[in-house]
Amino acid sequence: MSIVIGWDIGGVHLKAARAESGRIVKAVQVASPLRGGVERLAEAFNRARADLGAAERHVVTMTGELADTFPSRPEGVEHLAMLAAHKLNGTPVSIYAGPAGYVRPEEAREHAGLVASANWHACASFIASRCPNALLIDMGSTTTDIVPVIDGKVAARGYTDAQRLGTGELVYAGLVRSFIMACADRAPFKGAWTPLINENFANMADVYRILGTLPAEADLMATADGREKTREGSQARLARMVGADDADADDRAWMALAQWFAEMQMRRVIDAVMLADSEHLLPANAPVVGAGIGAHVVSEITRRLGRSYVGFDALLDAMPQARAAASQCAPAAALALLNS
Repeated sequence: MSIVIGWDIGGVHLKAARAESGRIVKAVQVASPLRGGVERLAEAFNRARADLGAAERHVVTMTGELADTFPSRPEGVEHLAMLAAHKLNGTPVSIYAGPAGYVRPEEAREHAGLVASANWHACASFIASRCPNALLIDMGSTTTDIVPVIDGKVAARGYTDAQRLGTGELVYAGLVRSFIMACADRAPFKGAWTPLINENFANMADVYRILGTLPAEADLMATADGREKTREGSQARLARMVGADDADADDRAWMALAQWFAEMQMRRVIDAVMLADSEHLLPANAPVVGAGIGAHVVSEITRRLGRSYVGFDALLDAMPQARAAASQCAPAAALALLNS
């Protein structure tokens, strides 16, 4: 039996998936914010490895090199690759370098342009092996990846973060960490258009918590004000965005405001999807493959676009209890299966 663990080192989460003989049996996500240093990440590796057990091979991708902990992205790539090699010591470790394949950890800096933020490419490459024409939409806690797959090949126009931001294939719109004022600059409140306060008083986790659609265990970070993760707490935070207090309106008003912000975020993603499709004009029967903790949002986007929807987990051979987690850790699961 071959055992491979795929790893995805993000700026705030470490994700990993274990494949046994080509089947995902477990996937985990651990909070590991890099902004304060790499100590939390080192601890997260310890926790995840203890949970997932030993493997014959580890395969690593990353996006965390962009964290301002590191002076530059190449230095971030090198540091994260070597940290992974150290924490996974005793088992072969490969670093994913996109179209160039895999490199050793000590070679990662030399290939930093291909290693940096390549997790989307791993996910799309796996989809291309299962579905020749598709549009991957992976909504995570911070960003959404939009990647066309055409004739069994990854057809993205951009590769680096900067290029993908320019093509619309990378959208800073996530289910949890996105700032409210990144979705809109005004909101309808009490019958008037109200400009937003440009402070980090609330995030999208508050919006989806109020709406009742925030997946369990999706929000692993502290709230903007450090207070409780309850509907009431989220309403208080959201109220501040329009210069108000929770007591200034009833639950219906805060629900309506949350619906507005969710709608605005969805429209941003739809705009980006339509931009990507205008380049490639995917076949009408090409499905959207939805992944990430925001897969339910992707499903609604797909309905509006008039396409069929396929959950990323439906393309996997996975244990039933691991399917949802594997979809939320899609790049890690993709790497584990591509190397099984």
